Amino acid sequence: MSASATRSPASPARTPPVQTKLPRVGTTIFTVMSALAAETGAVNLGQGFPDFECDPRLVDAVAAAMRAGANQYPPMAGLPVLRDAIVEKIEALHGYRYSAADEITVTAGATQGIITAILAVVRPGDEVVVLEPCYDSYVPNIELAGGTVVRVPLVPGSFRPDFARIAAALTPRTRAIIVNSPHNPSATVWTREDMLRLEALLAPTDVLLISDEVYEHMVFDGEHQSASRFPGLAARAFVVSSFGKTFHVTGWKIGYVAAPMALTAEFRKVHQFNVFTVNTPMQQGIADYLADPQPYLQLPAFYRAKRDLFRAGLEGSRLRLLPSEGSYFQCVDISAVSDLSEADFCQWLARTHGVAAIPLSAFYGDGFDQHVVRFCFAKRDETLHAALERLRKL
Repeated sequence: MSASATRSPASPARTPPVQTKLPRVGTTIFTVMSALAAETGAVNLGQGFPDFECDPRLVDAVAAAMRAGANQYPPMAGLPVLRDAIVEKIEALHGYRYSAADEITVTAGATQGIITAILAVVRPGDEVVVLEPCYDSYVPNIELAGGTVVRVPLVPGSFRPDFARIAAALTPRTRAIIVNSPHNPSATVWTREDMLRLEALLAPTDVLLISDEVYEHMVFDGEHQSASRFPGLAARAFVVSSFGKTFHVTGWKIGYVAAPMALTAEFRKVHQFNVFTVNTPMQQGIADYLADPQPYLQLPAFYRAKRDLFRAGLEGSRLRLLPSEGSYFQCVDISAVSDLSEADFCQWLARTHGVAAIPLSAFYGDGFDQHVVRFCFAKRDETLHAALERLRKL
């Protein structure tokens, strides 16, 4: 072959243009603030992850599974032993029994569970109701499915559900509603009465429910009201949870989705071509670890102590504490400290006082600013004390 035949084209190499599917999506606020914390040496109370280790017994269980040869593909829906353990856990806590074979799917984290549920049931033109402020994956997930996002605000200040506005948002085109309790970012927890009202509201409709319950074991007063507790909701719900959140291993990216057989069948059609399945040794290790319920039964007291430490440290400061009923977040009103926008305040706070927080405006489509920022208290006590010493100087 001649040299001319192998010569590169005269025109320079060119990447073909791509029309983005998510034109409004950029770098998330969590990435921005974590990078700023690293740059400035700020105490990172922004992104929601623990800075302490998990129970060594859990690591030992996973390592034992690896050594025992649990290193190849598990079944697409998850190891049967783990799905059985999830069924027993849900029934013990909420009184509803799912089928391990047909109604439980192990996922690569809750975020994957949520997008899989949306892709499974939302068609182009379908409407999906989200309650703002909301976790940042919901809207892009709906848009990727070709759905239309319908934003309904929670009541500003209290972040309680406004059922009149939710009812007004439901139309014949509504395919699903996404509910998150305990709530990120506000730390509000839906009550039994709230869930009963939602059940009654959805009863005459064909609207599906995606119930994001990743902070289910972090409720500080009363009990978590899972959609699984309410037959009218369980029959139409994808219930999403997270072992990463529950067991302090967010980097493991492992969770599950419980849903009725017909919904799970559609869910698994997407799941098998999305991630196919989830890593085997961690599934086996978590299944073994779940034999003792105490780690998750004791989690509310563990995080309540951290919440109380953080709140006590801010008493008397100019940051006004909002209620923290569940999750591992604490929101504060910054009005007495600064006239800056929430986003600018968080930049200023990290750069001048060495603490990273997250603006609540980042959780609203229109950037609604109510002078409230969010801190994460899933940190070692010494980390919290270091942050509190700086925050008390505001």
